[in-house]
Amino acid sequence: MDGKALAQRVREQVAREVAELDHPVGLATVLVGEDPASAVYVRNKQSACREAGIEPFHHELSADTTQHELLGLVAELNADERVTGILVQLPLPEVIDEDAVIRAIDPVKDVDGFHPANAGFLVQGRPTLLPATPAGIMELLREYKVSLSGARALVIGRSNIVGKPIALLLLGESATVTIAHSRTRDLEALAREADVLVAAVGRAGMVTQEMLKPGATVIDVGINRVEGRVVGDVAEDAREVAGLLTPVPGGVGPMTIAMLLKNTLQAARYQARTLAFPLG
Repeated sequence: MDGKALAQRVREQVAREVAELDHPVGLATVLVGEDPASAVYVRNKQSACREAGIEPFHHELSADTTQHELLGLVAELNADERVTGILVQLPLPEVIDEDAVIRAIDPVKDVDGFHPANAGFLVQGRPTLLPATPAGIMELLREYKVSLSGARALVIGRSNIVGKPIALLLLGESATVTIAHSRTRDLEALAREADVLVAAVGRAGMVTQEMLKPGATVIDVGINRVEGRVVGDVAEDAREVAGLLTPVPGGVGPMTIAMLLKNTLQAARYQARTLAFPLG
């Protein structure tokens, strides 16, 4: 499953729609501290914004920034009409309450889709701004015409960022969904029954070909560094059994940034009142 090619098409479509929208479209990124991986992610997001005609606003704060100071910046961004999307790069320093920061972001500008309001609408089957990685996975499944109605889907991982939201999105498409985690018994047996398997735990090669139902659609969300290489949660030998498989890199990763741009455009539409946000 070529996430790179699909992501490029999504980004081109976003760029066309941004140019047609009579409203500012801007993404504010906030980086606290000097985590190298986070810095790379933020730079990639800024570059993608510029290509799509979205104005980037970047704020770098020192590692000793207080929670009060960070919340003050979020309040300023909430009030800034040029900023239609806000992304506070996680993880944050341990002294800062991540949940408090997420709750402080205006739900209509929450392009990560982590605010309790947006998460709640997803639970109700009324999706608004979705977490970008699960949204990208669903876009890939649609692109490759994977039949979900009545299918057995296994999600390995229960995070608020990927596991739980993708399970809800699959359920919304009438799949029969099981969520597996570190205490799941007989994971192999569950995996062998799955028509669609999503691996999102961050353990290199944990899903092997012996665990897969022949012809299954396998979505690999894992990003792991092993001996200088980037590998996923699904072992390379799974290619011999899977019907469809997302590669790492080049599968889900490019879709995540593309869907972040799409969220920023959608947030701008909410603020321009061309789309109705459920909270009014």
